[in-house]
Amino acid sequence: MRRAVAFSAFLVIATQTFAAEVKGTSTIDAVTVYPSGAEITRIGKVVIESGEHTLLFTDLPADAVASSIRVEGKATGKLDIGSVDTRIVQVARSDEQVAASERRRIEQAIEKLRDERGLLQATIQAAETQKRLIDNLAQMPAQPQPAGTSAVQPNWNELFTLIGQRGAEAQRTILETQIKARETDRQIRDLEGKLASLAPTRRARTEVKVSVGAASALEAEIVIRYQVRRAGWTPYYDARLSTGTKALAPKLQLVRRASIEQRSGESWENVALALSTARPSAGTAAPLLSALVVDFQSERPPPPAPVARPAPSSGLRNAPMAAQRSADLADGRLQAEAVVADEVRAKVEVQAFQAVYGIAGRVTVPDTGETKRVQIDAMDLDPALAVRAVPKRDEKAYLYAKITVARGTPLLPGNVSLFRDATFVGNGQFPLLAPGEEHELGFGVDDAVRVRYAITEEKRGETGLISSSKTDTRTYRITTKNLHPRPIQLTVLDQIPVSQNADIKVDLIGKSVPSRRDVDDKRGVMAWDATLVPDEERVIEFGYRATWPAAKTVVYGQGS
Repeated sequence: MRRAVAFSAFLVIATQTFAAEVKGTSTIDAVTVYPSGAEITRIGKVVIESGEHTLLFTDLPADAVASSIRVEGKATGKLDIGSVDTRIVQVARSDEQVAASERRRIEQAIEKLRDERGLLQATIQAAETQKRLIDNLAQMPAQPQPAGTSAVQPNWNELFTLIGQRGAEAQRTILETQIKARETDRQIRDLEGKLASLAPTRRARTEVKVSVGAASALEAEIVIRYQVRRAGWTPYYDARLSTGTKALAPKLQLVRRASIEQRSGESWENVALALSTARPSAGTAAPLLSALVVDFQSERPPPPAPVARPAPSSGLRNAPMAAQRSADLADGRLQAEAVVADEVRAKVEVQAFQAVYGIAGRVTVPDTGETKRVQIDAMDLDPALAVRAVPKRDEKAYLYAKITVARGTPLLPGNVSLFRDATFVGNGQFPLLAPGEEHELGFGVDDAVRVRYAITEEKRGETGLISSSKTDTRTYRITTKNLHPRPIQLTVLDQIPVSQNADIKVDLIGKSVPSRRDVDDKRGVMAWDATLVPDEERVIEFGYRATWPAAKTVVYGQGS
């Protein structure tokens, strides 16, 4: 009786010990990708008995940021979540079942080949036995006739012919079967190599231990959130400009896309994907300044400067590759014959410090670094068209479209594929643009605006009798003409030299006064702004006169 009680107590203790640790599995349900990094949401379901337990999850990647791991959940009864501990462990790969099924298939193939190899070996042995018998028959004429016998002698010619034929057949059978056996041995070796490569492997994973207390037996859904660093998304854009006509105003469609890459150590299979403009890895506080002092230079020579180490590579590209652009351009040229297919756009959620784009449907992003491209949204804008020319450098006019960023979400820096009237004209670049901010995009040469540039005077001389000075006078003529059927806003840019010395004087001369000077805070750069009606021609005449002491020599060059 005592033994039965003791055994029962042992069972209770063993059951409690077993129930204290519950191994759970989780799957990735949602991913929020940042420009650098990503937040993963895993969901695991467990069934636990009443009491204190430790939930074990070992399916998080080794690159999971330990300080970012958070655990929460809901259950069919009262469940208290206590401490959460993490560590790096070595676990079997999650694709064991796939590998096991493949291993079984290879093992069966090896068994079949070995059976075939046995049959081939039996064939070789039978042929060798036959060949030995034939060889023995060939030795019969050399053997003496037993005494006292009068057996009839066989027809040795026919017998030798038969022996030769059968011997050749046996030898041929042996050689052909040996060739088949060698090929079978090779196939077995190849399959055994594949079988060895499918042996169960282990890799580093993050183990999460969650201490819980259950008031009663229940089912629980555990949510684990954590961040990984080796992931990110890069925006890029399609800007499709319709220049309009005399009756139709110009329109610009800005399509925002995203290029997503990740090497987090786990594949994101069929997940709810969101893109965020937040930068959790960009730091949390402004840098600090230390005291800046000035002192006399030491008489001792300064120590040699340390050699700078190259910055470590993140392993992720920050900009889409040219091949990606080409693929998107090819997509943009496809013309629909019947119904135009609309791309699925993201759901935008604007928050106080970030914008979150929820990508429609479920998305799969492998962990190989392969690029996944999705569309975020498309905006229809009313651009202001203008033409700009710098005839000193190029006697062409270039078309620009000024846009205003829509209220709500910013535009992150990225490459822009430019299309004008459905024709690809090149690539541009967006800086970081806040909502409501203006930006200009260039759309290539405008052949409907004619530009001519000419130097009308180039003269050097001296002035003065006692204190002579040297002069350099140059004048220019710029001719522009609007061949569009509607008025255009034209800006012509040019420059005059800027003096770097008080003894050098530079004066602007000519009949055409510039609309703006020192454009974009660049000294000497001038702009003439005008609106040209159809077929209107406008001439700009300007120049400069530089004066300096005759004893000096001046040089012209590019400023900083």
